[in-house]
Amino acid sequence: MKSSRAVLVTIALAALSTAVSVGHAQTVKLVKELPLPGYTGDFDHLAADFDRGRLLVAAEDHATVEVYNLKTFVHERTLTGFGAPHSFLIRPGMKTMIITDSGKQMSTIRDANTYAVEKKIILTEGADSSKYDKHANVYYIVTGGKDVDMQTANLDAVNPDNGAKLGSITFPDNHVEALTIDPTTDKLYINLTQTNKLAVVSRKTMKVVATWPVPEAQQNAMVAVDPAQRRLYVVCRAPGKVVVLDADTGKLIDSLPAPLRADDVMYDEAAKRLYVPGGEGWLGIYDTSDANHLKLAEKITTAPGAKTGLLLPEMHRLFLAASPGDTKALAKIMVYDVK
Repeated sequence: MKSSRAVLVTIALAALSTAVSVGHAQTVKLVKELPLPGYTGDFDHLAADFDRGRLLVAAEDHATVEVYNLKTFVHERTLTGFGAPHSFLIRPGMKTMIITDSGKQMSTIRDANTYAVEKKIILTEGADSSKYDKHANVYYIVTGGKDVDMQTANLDAVNPDNGAKLGSITFPDNHVEALTIDPTTDKLYINLTQTNKLAVVSRKTMKVVATWPVPEAQQNAMVAVDPAQRRLYVVCRAPGKVVVLDADTGKLIDSLPAPLRADDVMYDEAAKRLYVPGGEGWLGIYDTSDANHLKLAEKITTAPGAKTGLLLPEMHRLFLAASPGDTKALAKIMVYDVK
């Protein structure tokens, strides 16, 4: 009897230890909330302008961009005149920036100081997710899709200096989500969400070189790459899950549950930490130090709708945008310290 009791005590202590490591030994601490009363719908992506000390937030459904001081968090201004802003390209040392817009207003090249429009980038409507190849100086933008009543979607390559279209791929999917770039090869990975696949694109030829199924879950939406460990972290929404694939073969390596209604993924390659914010109100922080076994290191309670974010490892800072969405919760930006 004593032996059985000892075993039960040991199991209970082990469970408690796991609960503490996942739920309480937090490396992320909320330090500030920036409320935006009166906002409805969803926020999309955030970006940092280090040259000017600004944080930009795309209030997609509110049709504005909110500008904050990056250090003091003071709200500096609201930019209007958008259809639905989604993402940003802000390059260090450059006088211009790009804001993607899925509406008829089109994505725009703007003065990075004043935000005055200098040029429209004429692409198919529906511009949304984007990614910048800084070595080749090419900006990739997803356009088209079901949100603009199209049965196909595009990946457009753009010169960020003048907005010229450099190339395009059309996918027979009406729902294409986020992409990531492997800086050590010419590969780009993009989520074909409608068909639950991941397309591998050669950036040199702008052609699809492979298409891999995403097992374990559906509605694959976000993806991050660890080029050194040759791993892809694909975040899915049905159910919420992080699926780990071999970046060279597409082979399934591992998977773990993730928060529901996630709309972003942030990866700190140096710290081997993957951050997945979910609209159901929690942030999953995953340890990727073992390339073959993903681990949920922390589960942080956030807020309903907090599904997009920006991680700035150099500032030990994490920003989350809490969207009111269907919950009618208060819109706000949440500022965290990251140890």
